[in-house]
Amino acid sequence: MLGSGLCFVAMTAGVKYLGPSIPAAQSAFLRYALGLVFVLPVLGVLRRTRLEPATWRAFGWRGVAHTLAVMLWFYAMTRIPLAEVSAMSYLNPIWISIGAALFLGERLRLRRIVAIVVAILGALVILRPGLRELNTGHVAMLGTSVLFAISYLMAKQLSGRVPASVIVGMMSLTVTVGLAPFALAVWEPVTLWQLWVLFLIATAATAAHYMMTYAFVAAPITVTQPVTALQLVWSVTLGAVFFAEPVDLWVVAGGVMVVSAVIFIALREHQLRRGAKGGTVAP
Repeated sequence: MLGSGLCFVAMTAGVKYLGPSIPAAQSAFLRYALGLVFVLPVLGVLRRTRLEPATWRAFGWRGVAHTLAVMLWFYAMTRIPLAEVSAMSYLNPIWISIGAALFLGERLRLRRIVAIVVAILGALVILRPGLRELNTGHVAMLGTSVLFAISYLMAKQLSGRVPASVIVGMMSLTVTVGLAPFALAVWEPVTLWQLWVLFLIATAATAAHYMMTYAFVAAPITVTQPVTALQLVWSVTLGAVFFAEPVDLWVVAGGVMVVSAVIFIALREHQLRRGAKGGTVAP
């Protein structure tokens, strides 16, 4: 999880480094297109897997949500500091919890509701609407977190129908195809150096997901989930040291509130699952 967090931060820093020199849609497309090299081993599994029409539609709609989320995320990276992007990205699990209750019939217990309220208050501390000027980057990041939550909820539904490798492979393919027309509409010439940086971004993203998956297999969530909080520390440090972004204590405080709520929800879910396996469910 430490390695995964470092790779996620490195990926974010790479996008920040490129900045607005490449349009958001184009840089997002190139990141996914270059990253397809890591999907090649899955193509054989994809060819052998027979999908029902409903599953194809689900993959398509998930591709739409993820495509829009990725474009907004790349755009937000060029408009707001690293620390704010990192802190607001922790809202994804909060929207997932709300969506699971609304659309998947999962029960929202009191403690989880309290954690969600704390996370939303943390987001308000970060944004401080009315007390400071908000720009389109903040709006884009809010949209990103909601759309990523929709994508992950759909992945959860698909996980009962097809192997995980197929879900990951189809996401990469559908997002690459979905980003293509947006990228072509704003296409600008790119240098070999920019392509190399984007390939490193794709590599870091793939490595981050791989290590995170390995961590989930190797250790219980009570060990792995709290480590994700370090991403906020690394983002704040990286932004201050390499991009001269001032450390906003309000953003740090709000981020700590959101991260704490996410960790609490994850640990609580782990306790409930252990209780269910043992024949009892904690109140």
